[in-house]
Amino acid sequence: MLRILLALIAGSLFGAGLMLSGMTDTAKVQGWLDVFGRWDPTLGFVMGGALLPMALAWRLAKGRQPAAGGSFPALPRAGLDRRLILGSILFGAGWGLAGLCPGPAMASLSYNGWQGALFLAAMACGMIAAPRLSRHLDRRAANA
Repeated sequence: MLRILLALIAGSLFGAGLMLSGMTDTAKVQGWLDVFGRWDPTLGFVMGGALLPMALAWRLAKGRQPAAGGSFPALPRAGLDRRLILGSILFGAGWGLAGLCPGPAMASLSYNGWQGALFLAAMACGMIAAPRLSRHLDRRAANA
């Protein structure tokens, strides 16, 4: 029960932060990505404001256990590989076209009507298809 309560609180704070920072405003997000047009640099501060506390949290979590049980996830692998580069390109293209990524899409579901639900459904289909497509491409690369 404690884990569910903590997840609810954390998710609510995250959603409120997304709303407050403007990350759910598709025009603001697309303005951030439009570096040769009407560029809006404010989301850079939002991202920087998220990266700094997260770097500190990773540092402080080393060797500790979560208060609600379980374990912290392992640090991500360092370095670039084909999967990371391709995934980043696809994520960026989707973010640029729609102006939303997974967190803001969930946060905007309550006010974005059927378009938000459609985007969320399409995103979920992509998330389900991605591992299958990745395995298929890995098998093809191994056979080549």
